Amino acid sequence: MSVETRLALSRVWAEPDVARLYRYRAPYPPPVFEILRRLIVEPHTILDAGCGTGALTRHLTELASRVDAVDPSEAMIEEGRRLLGGGDPRIRWIVGPAETAPLEPPYGLITTGQSLHWMDHGVVMRRFHDALAPGGRLAALDIEWEYPPAWRDKLISIFERFSSRGPKAFLDIFEDLQRRGLFERHGFQRTSTIPFEQSIEGFIRALQSTSSLSRVTLGERTAAFAAEVRALFASLGVDRVAFPVAGSVVWGRPLRP
Repeated sequence: MSVETRLALSRVWAEPDVARLYRYRAPYPPPVFEILRRLIVEPHTILDAGCGTGALTRHLTELASRVDAVDPSEAMIEEGRRLLGGGDPRIRWIVGPAETAPLEPPYGLITTGQSLHWMDHGVVMRRFHDALAPGGRLAALDIEWEYPPAWRDKLISIFERFSSRGPKAFLDIFEDLQRRGLFERHGFQRTSTIPFEQSIEGFIRALQSTSSLSRVTLGERTAAFAAEVRALFASLGVDRVAFPVAGSVVWGRPLRP
């Protein structure tokens, strides 16, 4: 993703309406937290960089004595505070980009949940390297929504008509980081799947919480996008959306070349 594209798409995260829609996204499967439990070292403090509304943060308190939750969007932070677990005293919510936000290292683990691709890697990987305790690692997480074959291709064709952004290549980020000497990869694990189900309207709201399909991005095409998704499921006689969800974790050591 070019710097220009990243900056253009990142505008959506400042919008309170987008932040409120985050609650409709599928959650991280519980096995990802067991992976993180194995990775954390002393001190049991975590930096959750690009935390959004705290989908990771609000569960990381089970692993850590303190979680520093950093995000450049004040709207995301405020929504995270309001959600269940957001008022936990072990969470220190910090408004600011990962590149410059005030930190209190050392951290026994740094996490990024579907956010590392938004950051300036040349800056944050060096900063993460310096902030980690000896033996500490960066763990980057992603969520895979496994759409059923009955409607997957038709739904993706709707996405392609409304969004100019292709699918994010999660692992390719780390190939690039390794090539640039910014990351030493130690492991990768894809979790087992968990079932996830929600109303069609909830599913549309989840899609509208993404950068490429938000109201901010689609503008006047927002209603048409939602109508096409509704029409697809109506044509198939589907009144609730159900699909399995898996988590992916890449972990390793950020480098300072």
